[in-house]
Amino acid sequence: MIAAVFLLYVIVEIAALVIVGNAIGVAWTVLLFLAGSLVGLILMRSQWRRVMDGFRKATRGEGSPSLAVADGALVAAGSALMFVPGLVTSVLGLLLLIPPTRWALRPLAVLLAGKRAAAFAAGGDAFAGTVGYAARMRGNGEVIDGEIIVKTPETTEYVASNGKELVLEGEILDTDTPTRSRGPQY
Repeated sequence: MIAAVFLLYVIVEIAALVIVGNAIGVAWTVLLFLAGSLVGLILMRSQWRRVMDGFRKATRGEGSPSLAVADGALVAAGSALMFVPGLVTSVLGLLLLIPPTRWALRPLAVLLAGKRAAAFAAGGDAFAGTVGYAARMRGNGEVIDGEIIVKTPETTEYVASNGKELVLEGEILDTDTPTRSRGPQY
């Protein structure tokens, strides 16, 4: 399969080179290829800056993480195509590096990446200092200090993780209200 795709790539690039070379001449074709490469390098630099700014905004909660990831994927694909030799790949790479084309292709990129990638990218807001999905699922943020308790099979005594006998102290506040249990109650 890979050999067939590579053969198709070579045929398409050679055909494009011959057609463009016959239409505008060999010298202009070489000049077009060099100019496209130069424009591609300039676009890669500026668009990677824009993508990194989008990532920074998304981590601060000012932008959408899924859009930043989609833009990053499209710019990465365009950059990779710019390094593959050929006129067709250079044109495709340039199209992916131009912001209006990326804007039009962004929904397709998100669709192709699937819902799992979008959900993964949406989890990035937990690092932005905002309350993300994982933080909302943890509760109200109240921290209760605790210790792991291990019941040894030899005795009916409860032993703390440091090997010492466990002494429980406390006060029962309300026995009528059911409480949510997250594990075995000892």
